[in-house]
Amino acid sequence: MELTFLLIISAVVLCVVFDFTNGFHDTANIIAPIIASRAMTPIQSVLLVAFFEFLGPVFGGTAVANTIGGFVSLDDFSSFNAVLVLSSGLLAAVLWNLFTWWRGIPSSSSHGLVGGLIGAVLIAAGGEHVVWGFQQLLYGELVGVTKVLIALLFSPLIGFWIGFFLQKIMMFLLRAAKPTINMSLKRSQVFTAAGLAFSHGTNDAQKSMGVLTLVLLLSGQIKTFVVPTWVIFVCASAITLGVVFGGWRIVKTLGFAIYKIRPIHALNCQLTSIFVIFSASMFGAPVSTTHVVSSSIMGIGSAERYKAVKWQKAKEMLQTWLVTIPTTAFVAMVIYSLINFLM
Repeated sequence: MELTFLLIISAVVLCVVFDFTNGFHDTANIIAPIIASRAMTPIQSVLLVAFFEFLGPVFGGTAVANTIGGFVSLDDFSSFNAVLVLSSGLLAAVLWNLFTWWRGIPSSSSHGLVGGLIGAVLIAAGGEHVVWGFQQLLYGELVGVTKVLIALLFSPLIGFWIGFFLQKIMMFLLRAAKPTINMSLKRSQVFTAAGLAFSHGTNDAQKSMGVLTLVLLLSGQIKTFVVPTWVIFVCASAITLGVVFGGWRIVKTLGFAIYKIRPIHALNCQLTSIFVIFSASMFGAPVSTTHVVSSSIMGIGSAERYKAVKWQKAKEMLQTWLVTIPTTAFVAMVIYSLINFLM
């Protein structure tokens, strides 16, 4: 009983740590356009983003949390084994976040979490304990892993094309504008950066909320899958602290290595990302802020000067996209096997 209690506490801590590393890792996605376009100073942007990041999970509902909490099925497991499985997946996702931050790779925390949980469940219980959702898809229903993967797959494509067409429209509307328009574009980013931070908090913090609520449910601490109020505030606080102490290594990749960002590009990137991420959150679909922001920058750059987009960086990001889920799944399998062996 004491060992189970310690494992539950460890799982809760891992959820909070993952949430922190998510914010730490994804800060660059939100502030890179602001910094690159010189709309705000780093300190100003971080303070603005942190405030609205906190408000996102508090007022953004729990639709994404419900999706994350429903794509694995461990009801027939003992409390100890169920929490051990979730802890293994969480630890794999945390390690991936730290590794990609250290290497300055704009990878997806969402992919890392999904891969980690799937890998841990597969090694511990088998594929029948993963809610794949393939059969339901035939009847037009999006549930389980299918819903998660479709959201993660299509959101960057949508971000690319919305960014592309928005840039075309803005270039047409501002074709006769004087250079002084840049000041207005910079000022507008106060609102769009706030909106992007709110959207990010709404989507990303809910992933930790979903796993933490699942830990509480499977360990018998709550009777139904309803996100407790304290979980919302804990996860909101953790991701906000992660943003405050965020990783600046990735700012260079998003802000400077894909396309040279000016005020008009930053504004369009933020508008595009807000639309995609917030829409996904209302639908309960977990998306990768990293990939939405990055793909929107590529779309915007392609609309203006296709050859100026550094497609090699895009290729590297695609490779990371492809390896994240299988890598974190494998790491989670190793972690679960080692812990199980030692116990």
